[in-house]
Amino acid sequence: MTAFHVLLAVLAALFASMAVYAALGRRSDPDATRKGSQFLLGVGDFLVHWFMWLITPAERLFLRLGFTPDVFNFAGLALGLASGLLIALGRLELGGWAIALGGVCDIFDGRIARALGVASPYGKFIDSTFDRFVEVFAFLGFVVYLRDTPFGPLLAAAAMAGSLLVSYAQARGETVGVSGSGGLMQRAERLVLMCLVCLTDRELSARLGRPPGTAVLWVLGFMAVATFATAAHRTIWIARRLRERDRPR
Repeated sequence: MTAFHVLLAVLAALFASMAVYAALGRRSDPDATRKGSQFLLGVGDFLVHWFMWLITPAERLFLRLGFTPDVFNFAGLALGLASGLLIALGRLELGGWAIALGGVCDIFDGRIARALGVASPYGKFIDSTFDRFVEVFAFLGFVVYLRDTPFGPLLAAAAMAGSLLVSYAQARGETVGVSGSGGLMQRAERLVLMCLVCLTDRELSARLGRPPGTAVLWVLGFMAVATFATAAHRTIWIARRLRERDRPR
C-alpha cells in the first residue's frame, strides 16, 4: 500500500466520523466557541467543531494521565523540527504526517491548559513562539527540497515571510489593544495546506506528468500571495481601528 493509499484510507475514516458527528446532532464545542476559532473565514467551522469532538476522548485521557500543556508544546516543537528535516530529505509524506501531528499537539496544549485552569501569559508566549519555530522549520525544509528548481527557494522564502508577517501584524495589534486576527491564510489554513501537499505531491505531480515537487511549488506560490494579502488586510484593519480609536472627539 502506497502512502497515497494510506492517506485515502485515513480520509475515508475521517469522513465516516463526520457522518457520525452530524447524525449525533453536530453540537458546537464550547471551548472552540469561547475562543472564537474559525477555519476558512468561517466556511469551515463545521470542521473545527467536528475535529474537537473527534479528539475529545484523547483529551480526557491525557487529563487523567496528568499530561501538562508543556508536554504538547515541546512535542509539537520536536515534530516541527522533524517535519523540516524530513521535507529537506525529500521524505514529503513523512514530513506531512509530522506537520499533522504537530498541529494536533498545538491544539491539545491550549485545550489542556484551559481545562486545568493554568492558562497564563507564559503559556501564551511559549505557544505562539514555538508556533513560529515550527513553521520556519517546515519552510526551510521546502527551501532545501526545492533548491534545484528555478523559483522554488524564492517561493518557499516568500511563503515563510508572508506567514511571519501575518503573525507579526496580529501580535503588534494586540500590544496596542486591537485584535488583528482573521483573514484567509491563518495558521490553521497554512498547516493544512502544507500537510496535504506533502501527502499528495508525488501522486498529483505524476498525474500532471510533471516532476515531483511541482504541486509543492504551486501551493507555496499560492501561500506566498495569500499570506501577504492576509498580512496587508490585518495591517489595514488594525490601522483603521487605531485611527478611529485615537481620533479626537
